[in-house]
Amino acid sequence: MGLTAAARGGWIDELVMRGNDLIFAFPALLLAVMITAVMGPGAINAIIAIGVFNIPVFTRVARGAAQGLWTREYVLAARTAGKSKALISLQHILPNLMSLLVVQAAIQFAVGIVAEAGLSYVGLGAQPPAPSWGRMLAEAQTMIGFAPWLAIMPGLAIFVTVLALSLTGDGLRDLFDPRVRRER
Repeated sequence: MGLTAAARGGWIDELVMRGNDLIFAFPALLLAVMITAVMGPGAINAIIAIGVFNIPVFTRVARGAAQGLWTREYVLAARTAGKSKALISLQHILPNLMSLLVVQAAIQFAVGIVAEAGLSYVGLGAQPPAPSWGRMLAEAQTMIGFAPWLAIMPGLAIFVTVLALSLTGDGLRDLFDPRVRRER
């Protein structure tokens, strides 16, 4: 959507971005709770809910970067050669956006894990017998006095996974960003 908005501009750009603003107007976790409450608890519905609140993030990132790329010389050369905006977007803009989107995906995946754990904690995520760190935390809450490791281990697993994904995102950003690359 962000790629299309940047390529087309005008009223299409406005429509896409105002739609994203509408989704951004709701707090992400509240929107996810609302979607799973309407559609029912379950892993698939939690994935859909988390995906819906991630759409505007990727749309904004893609649109912002694509708008900068549309001013580059190679895009002007492609336009001069008679290529359509759709073809330029697919052949020239999208490959240059992929590194940025991969980094954003690593970061948003970490956010998604926390969101799924939150939804499962309140009973709207994955249902038994499917495992979920959030549900493990909720079930361990009653035994925290005499078996604290039942809450510590899933909480630690969430922490380590989110930290690893965040560090992976940072590492990918450093790897893909030419300004950060060092000469060897």
